Amino acid sequence: MFPRIPDFFCVGQYQIAKWVHWIGDRVLKKILVVFGSPHPNGNTNRLVKKFLEPFSSEQFDTQLFDVYAERVSPCIGCGWCAMQEDCCINDAGKRLDRLLRECDLLVIASPVYNLSFPSPLKAVLDRFQRYFEARFSLGKKPPIAKHRLAVLLAAGGSPSEEGVEIMEKQLNLCFSVMNTTLSGTAAWLSTDRGEIGWEKAEVALNRLSLAILSQI
Repeated sequence: MFPRIPDFFCVGQYQIAKWVHWIGDRVLKKILVVFGSPHPNGNTNRLVKKFLEPFSSEQFDTQLFDVYAERVSPCIGCGWCAMQEDCCINDAGKRLDRLLRECDLLVIASPVYNLSFPSPLKAVLDRFQRYFEARFSLGKKPPIAKHRLAVLLAAGGSPSEEGVEIMEKQLNLCFSVMNTTLSGTAAWLSTDRGEIGWEKAEVALNRLSLAILSQI
């Protein structure tokens, strides 16, 4: 089986080798890309690749979390995280928790499936229940100490914005207990019709990346 590595993460400054913390005496800002497409080099990858263009490797280090490769199990509603600050499921979700706590910018990149996220990414979002329980059952304010910005990059075959709006609502709910601010969204719609929506998406991506650069 070939490795699932989107090409935005294989060339230039975005190497998948390691999560670098320091260059000399400078601390790099950390970007975490949660990649939710089954196609590692499809439309979602193209969105991420364009968005990351202004983020220099001299200032930023980028980590990939590919939900199709990592296979995070869905939440089983067992209530374990209401009793202690952890999840009972021992899988890649624990690594994701560590990466989330470290990152300065969280990029959620996903196609639109039936007005929502693909099921492997939805499973990741449902596992964020641990942060709701940490806040409301265990009284931890906030459950994640470090604040971060987040963006949603979405690719949809339909020209309708409804799916993207529903995805934003889901993320805003999750982020309300994760010390995370959804700072913007860039969407490439009408992908079923080829390149027709790319020019508009490219403008939105440029604006969003520059806005984020001014904030972190």
